[in-house]
Amino acid sequence: QVQLVESGGGLVQTGGSLRLSCAASGSIFSINDMGWFRQAPGKQRELVAIVTSGGTTNDADSVKGRFTISRDNAKNTVYLQMNSLKPEDTAVYYCYANIRPTRLVREYDYWGQGTQVTVSS
Repeated sequence: QVQLVESGGGLVQTGGSLRLSCAASGSIFSINDMGWFRQAPGKQRELVAIVTSGGTTNDADSVKGRFTISRDNAKNTVYLQMNSLKPEDTAVYYCYANIRPTRLVREYDYWGQGTQVTVSS
């Protein structure tokens, strides 16, 4: 079984910073893309940022210059450093990873349980 466990959410004032972490554990042969999505109340889940196994990143326009995604392949962990937070960043943030559990099977998409980020004005 593969698990993604997130940490680091919380309540912060406008302009503040938070750092999210997500560690993958369990049966893991290889990990391809890792990333973060978010879902605000009444809205669809949207991509925030994604990073390939080689370190190439892709960020949503709404977070460019404020959020930085990174990963530690040795720890199977992805991070999201969020600076200059705005009230519109308030959402549940979900960790994502495309993982091949064993050498004998294909890759699957896995999701974390979500962590709440609330930015007060």
